[in-house]
Amino acid sequence: MPESTWKIHEIRQQVAVIDGKQAPSIVLKNTRYLHSVLKKWVNGNIWILNDRVVYVGNEMPTKLTNTEVVDLKGKVVVPGYIEPHVHPFQLYHPQSFADFASQSGTTTFIADNISYVLSLPNQKAFSILDQLKKSPFSFYWWARFDSQTEIENEDELFTNKSVLEWLERNDVIVGGELTGWPRIARGDDMMLYWIQASKIKGKKVEGHFPGASEKTLARMKLFGADGDHEAMTIEEVENRILHGYAVTLRHSSIRPDLPILLEGILEKKLNIFDHLMMTTDGSTPSFHQDGVMDKCIQIAIDAGVSPIDAYNMATYNIARYYNMNHLHGLIATGRFASLNILKDEFSPNPEAVLSKGVWLKRDNQKVNSLPKIDWGHFKPLNLSFKLSDDDFQFSMPIGIEMINDVITKPYSINLQFNKRELPVGLDQSYLLLIDRNGKWRVNTMIKGFDTHVKGFASSYSNTGEIIVIGKNIEDMMLAFEELKKLKGGIVLTENGEVVTSIPLPINGTLFDGDVEELIEYELTLKSELKKRGYKHSDLIYTLLFLQSTHLPYIRITPRGIYDVMQKKVMLPAVMR
Repeated sequence: MPESTWKIHEIRQQVAVIDGKQAPSIVLKNTRYLHSVLKKWVNGNIWILNDRVVYVGNEMPTKLTNTEVVDLKGKVVVPGYIEPHVHPFQLYHPQSFADFASQSGTTTFIADNISYVLSLPNQKAFSILDQLKKSPFSFYWWARFDSQTEIENEDELFTNKSVLEWLERNDVIVGGELTGWPRIARGDDMMLYWIQASKIKGKKVEGHFPGASEKTLARMKLFGADGDHEAMTIEEVENRILHGYAVTLRHSSIRPDLPILLEGILEKKLNIFDHLMMTTDGSTPSFHQDGVMDKCIQIAIDAGVSPIDAYNMATYNIARYYNMNHLHGLIATGRFASLNILKDEFSPNPEAVLSKGVWLKRDNQKVNSLPKIDWGHFKPLNLSFKLSDDDFQFSMPIGIEMINDVITKPYSINLQFNKRELPVGLDQSYLLLIDRNGKWRVNTMIKGFDTHVKGFASSYSNTGEIIVIGKNIEDMMLAFEELKKLKGGIVLTENGEVVTSIPLPINGTLFDGDVEELIEYELTLKSELKKRGYKHSDLIYTLLFLQSTHLPYIRITPRGIYDVMQKKVMLPAVMR
């Protein structure tokens, strides 16, 4: 359970403001603010001492020495937005994405911990979380129970001791997401024990049930799942509600479903908005050019949802569900002073943002950045080996065909492999997954990725291993060598030259800079790949999910080519 961090002397000071013995830090007067429980707009004044709202009502403080008084007549105030399902490692990192998201009003993340688990021992990961806690932004976390791929050392990473250490933290409020839920159905009692441990500690358990049947939903509810964000149709929303799930509606770079789902809810006149939340579900950088949670709120308002319901789906409903509405999601005494000041209730992108009592945005201008943190615990990517001709042995009968950005299926390869270059225009390319320590490799072909990519390499992947794709072996080698120079990144090469690249110096997977700059890098890469026949919408998710075994049907993993449905390795990795 999240806990208040106010010490006894701080609480005494807060009460002293009410008693007229101490002046507040900030007073927002003449506000028209959303009261999320009453579900109406209320007029009043908001007193703030440091990071806490100490009074909301009609009175003004009797003592105003050194108080900043802001007259908000004609403006609207709503709670800071909460993003309940963040994957904060989509090239950006938690601090950079939070800094970016705060400028459009999102002041709280409930975020994935998978990159920490795969890359760091717990104590080093926890030191990063503790740095982030000092920021004028609210970070909460998940505790993952599986890697969502096939790796040889999963049992070493997801030990009972390690998972329970995560669950002991007060800022960890979610168990899951349950990408490995079929293991529970097959009898994995350890994962079921972790679900029970989450529930005992008062934490929610988030499912991951795309396309789940009614009986699967029932089974997973009995196992302990509380909520799910994978509904893609109105029927799936309704089924989850019928089985007692909390439903988070998704609008992401690979599943922009929110408008359709809201249209269905309104058409069916389902009176369920008090039980819905919204998320952008770890969308890639350029998807956020027009916002984060404010984007979801705007879509809801434009769809015909009442503004109050739209704001509650991004604030109060989330806080109430996660048992933290004593701190978040409600403009009332005792909560964090995280508030958005709007032009009007139809314009969710705020003119000003106050987060934990700190102005981050005023008059539509950024006035403060979140403090940088030390990422030194992540080891730099030092690739100490070279690729040789032996690494480019492609003689397997089975390849991976892309159906869309993230769904893949097996196909029979009928090409000759004695060429160092495949013809451009062909929708098949060489695909190599190689251990970042150079110990093993997996070779196959990929169909439907491109038509004209000669060389491409990425250290951004589910597990941080190296993905190399292309039609020309020399250009593939060049892309890998450029990746080594960058100490991590994504590289596109052609005819012996680097076309474009994204540097990812933190662990080989994260950009060390502002999200605005990262968006420009990503847009350039996507544009160059589109010219070369990449026909899908989200390259970053393609790279991430090539290894992810929670999606059908075939994946390239550290263990080899893996059949997701049969749960077996079709072609094993080869030692180098």
